[in-house]
Amino acid sequence: MDRNDSERNESLPYTVRLEMFEGPLDLLLHLIKKNQISITDIPIALITEQYLEYLKLMKVLNLDVAGDYLLMASTLLHIKSRMLLPAPTIEEGEEGEEDPRAELMRRLVEYQKYKEASVELGGRPLLNRDVFTRVIPEDAEHPREEEIEEVTLFELLEAFRQVLLRAKPETIHEVTLDSVTVEEKIQEIHSLLLAENRSMAFHLLFPEQASRRVIVVTFLAVLELVKMKLIRIFQTGPFEVIRVSPV
Repeated sequence: MDRNDSERNESLPYTVRLEMFEGPLDLLLHLIKKNQISITDIPIALITEQYLEYLKLMKVLNLDVAGDYLLMASTLLHIKSRMLLPAPTIEEGEEGEEDPRAELMRRLVEYQKYKEASVELGGRPLLNRDVFTRVIPEDAEHPREEEIEEVTLFELLEAFRQVLLRAKPETIHEVTLDSVTVEEKIQEIHSLLLAENRSMAFHLLFPEQASRRVIVVTFLAVLELVKMKLIRIFQTGPFEVIRVSPV
């Protein structure tokens, strides 16, 4: 099977539109957090490479991505190209050229401030009015409510990328197409979680010897279940194992 055949087999006539899909600045903030770097000193080559990798993942999943993502990709590439140019000679008394990253970093700092403020203000009126904490024994299997952190779509995409890296290689001489559909996977995953009646690790939803197509179909089913508010995806702390539970 040649490369073109492989790409055609992996593509799916299925588009996912998600409300949780925010924007390119959210993706950049996620990458900054993931790499533990300063927002005021962004290694533009690294961030651009990882940003483009996420766009490739979105293309594989046939996600309905807004044009803002492509615009940001071109902005990052433009900044990267400017930083590769030799610095111009500065005469005495002249001001140096502004850092090509400066405008992007200002946008990120401002966006982060507004985002953090909106999250804080949005949560205040809900506490003890619409949301009530549940007392759980210390030895209970499930984590306490205050220990649960919702997983962002970008963290979920990173977990999906790790699953793809473990996928079995495609066969060259013999090709067997998997007939499983997204709708069938939705039913299968939902039934499994209801039967378990507890949370389970995200990676356990993917069979160990699954092909890339089955992995993609499974991930699309997970996204649809999140959109339908039938499952919840969370972590018990930063960089902990991503878990899935029925709502």
